[in-house]
Amino acid sequence: MIHIAYDPSFDFRALPKVSLHDHLDGGLRPQTIIELAAEVGHELPSTNAEELGAWFRASADSGSLERYLETFDHTIAVMQTKDALTRVAREFVEDLVEDGVVYGEVRWAPEQHQRQGLSLDDVVEAVQRGLEDASEELTEAGTPIQVGQIITAMRHADRGVEIAELALRHRSRGVVGFDIAGAEDGFPPSRMKEAFDLLAENFFPTTVHAGEAAGLDSIKDALITGRAVRLGHGVRIAEDIEIQFGGVDDDGEEVGEDTGLVNLGPVANWVRDRGIALEICPSSNLQTGATAEFGEGIESHPVDLLVQTGFNVTISPDNRLMSGTTLSDEFELLVEAFDYDLDDLLDLTLNAAEASFLPLEEREVLVDFINEAYEAMSDEDDEEYDEEDDEEYDEEDED
Repeated sequence: MIHIAYDPSFDFRALPKVSLHDHLDGGLRPQTIIELAAEVGHELPSTNAEELGAWFRASADSGSLERYLETFDHTIAVMQTKDALTRVAREFVEDLVEDGVVYGEVRWAPEQHQRQGLSLDDVVEAVQRGLEDASEELTEAGTPIQVGQIITAMRHADRGVEIAELALRHRSRGVVGFDIAGAEDGFPPSRMKEAFDLLAENFFPTTVHAGEAAGLDSIKDALITGRAVRLGHGVRIAEDIEIQFGGVDDDGEEVGEDTGLVNLGPVANWVRDRGIALEICPSSNLQTGATAEFGEGIESHPVDLLVQTGFNVTISPDNRLMSGTTLSDEFELLVEAFDYDLDDLLDLTLNAAEASFLPLEEREVLVDFINEAYEAMSDEDDEEYDEEDDEEYDEEDED
């Protein structure tokens, strides 16, 4: 085991990673937005890349999911042509590789990219072209990566069946899963029951945004109506976990030390015992207020509680532009806050690999690749440790 004490010099990008919750329209480069906006005449808050990136981060860091979602008006506005979609998809993959991601699933809503007359199939094919071109080029260059599309339907719209049919049409051409996204509170999965029924009839996997802006009822609906095998965020499942304390006061309130024991409610118990993966995005959760009930700051985020109580936790960046983050940054955040070591990061990565929407055989190959890479890093660390011991021994011998 390699223990990573918080050290700004450690390069988390060197770790092979799996990203399951990463929005295409939330991961654009600021300079790309500026160039594409100029082509279509879209007005931006700034035409300086550094200032624009800062504006996105500040706007997203409001504690409101609704405000957070408003930032997408600018990214979606510049993603309305085939060329723009292909470029954004290509750069998306390039940035994943730069961050050490070896397998990624990119989610996005095709229905939001038809303002200039493109069909749903047009936009999916344009994105797939960019993903494939970049993946093939980078893999040939020695940095292997594989990326699948998760087709998303917007919760507030009534196009669920149409988008589900789109996902099914492209299931053998790059699309690996289905999702619903957008304003969660007030727009439950049951509004799209017909779409989820169609997907279930065709044995097509779903991950549903739930347990972010809404609580346990949203998660229950995602599991029952959406047949979700993964939960997008899902962090508010912690509301169904009761931590036991050492005693109670005269008013019946729990007091004393945390005993380390927990009681799981029925929803939490179901999710944990069946290994339903939680796609947790720590920085994004703090920005949108998803974890506000548990306190402020990463130290109060329930991710560690979920890890310690045996949930199938995976880590993702959500929207790299809006949160000003990468998956490497999210790992570093956890190491700093919870003193995680390399074994912990490996566990989180393997959870994501095994929860991916790849076929079983490909998941096994991915797991082996990740294990071998971590083992090689461990061997290197052991060699460095032995060399340090030898140097200390030689110095003592000289004395």
